[in-house]
Amino acid sequence: MSAPVSTQSGGEKRWTVLELILWTTGYFQEKGIESARLDAECLLAHALGTERLRLYLEFEKPATPDERARYRELVKRRADERVPVALLTGAKEFWSLPLLVTPDVLVPRPDTETLIEAALHALPDGELSILDLGTGSGAIALALAKERAQARVVAVERSAAALDVARRNAERLELAERVELLQGDLFEPVAGRVFDAVVSNPPYLAEAEAAELALELAHEPKEALFAGPLGTEVLARIVEAAPEQLRPGGWLALELAPAQAETVTDWLDQAGFESIETHRDLGNRARVVSGRKPRGED
Repeated sequence: MSAPVSTQSGGEKRWTVLELILWTTGYFQEKGIESARLDAECLLAHALGTERLRLYLEFEKPATPDERARYRELVKRRADERVPVALLTGAKEFWSLPLLVTPDVLVPRPDTETLIEAALHALPDGELSILDLGTGSGAIALALAKERAQARVVAVERSAAALDVARRNAERLELAERVELLQGDLFEPVAGRVFDAVVSNPPYLAEAEAAELALELAHEPKEALFAGPLGTEVLARIVEAAPEQLRPGGWLALELAPAQAETVTDWLDQAGFESIETHRDLGNRARVVSGRKPRGED
């Protein structure tokens, strides 16, 4: 298979959009990249400065030398360094929201949309207060603010660099007026305040799992991935402190690893939560556990 930088008959080969996609798809497959075709299309669209779906209308269009050079560098970093596509393009769609992403934040995953669905199921329309712990890019906070137009959302993040990404996303999506961004560790910046819901996609991987993870995760912030030796350390802190930060009848919803669902369910039960439920992701794996603080508690 000849690369898109090869020459033929003393001149550089003419490469169309479709030829570049097909060549790169095969190359990525050889490298063991699962979403080979999608990755090729996303990177080429970025290199061409267009939308991915528009590529289908321009299959026969030849790419310029400059476009091929930009594309070649993206393909090289994806294949050799395993940099995630979202970090190469600086963008990721989540809950139909176009988000900016950088190496300072965790790339939003489709599995996390399970958390949004669980929260929306529990929360009616109306004047609500929602707390998002460890907001990263702001994906969860912004999705909930979009879906609950009268809600006020507070998003807490320990990393100043990540909080800056969340702020830029809130401004771009015109949601900054309803999303309050605070820097700090978990509930620390909101001590004494109470909410109708607390949601979080906290770090939940054990440190010993690092060697088993996809190479792409090496490019994302470790503090957003690893909770400690057990993997449940941050989840435990949230469950312990959440009752004091929730109004009676308020909801707690946590994303977690499938193997942690039973443990976290037990914790919620011991903490007095009611209506505890496990929510499954698109792969039918336990992904979110939620529960409600009893209405009779202060």
